[in-house]
Amino acid sequence: MLQWKCFFEAKSGDPLYASDQEFWFDSFSTCVIILVTNEFHEVVLLKQSYLSDKYCTLVAGYMIPGENAENAARREVKEEIGVELKSLNYAGSYWFEQKNLLMVGFIGQVNKCKLTLSKEVDSAFWVKWELVPDYIFPEHPDNAAYAIYKTYVNQIIRGRELQLNN
Repeated sequence: MLQWKCFFEAKSGDPLYASDQEFWFDSFSTCVIILVTNEFHEVVLLKQSYLSDKYCTLVAGYMIPGENAENAARREVKEEIGVELKSLNYAGSYWFEQKNLLMVGFIGQVNKCKLTLSKEVDSAFWVKWELVPDYIFPEHPDNAAYAIYKTYVNQIIRGRELQLNN
């Protein structure tokens, strides 16, 4: 009996190869990216020279096989800046074409505290939410950090509108 494996081309879904009666699909890596904020609406920004000498970034990292996105986000925050999240909310998923990555975005809340950095983080600091665009990569369709930041800003504005109406 002839068995078929079917490979599909990522963009079109067309088969690439067939044998063994198993389906094979193109795969890609998945990572998490987390905007960490505190009770004063400050955001943690990281400097990582392997990413950029000019711009800062958010906490981010690859998921480990068998790990869900929420646990990966909590682990990355603990590993990179040494804090435990009080809350974590999904902010969206983003395709990063340059690296062929799916980025799962979150907004995490912590109490303001001293940051304990991992070896992969050159420096990290708290910045007022209004100043974040001055530090991160400019807005672009591939920029998950900026998209998550905009989601956070919309939440702040909505919260202030609710307070004014009450």
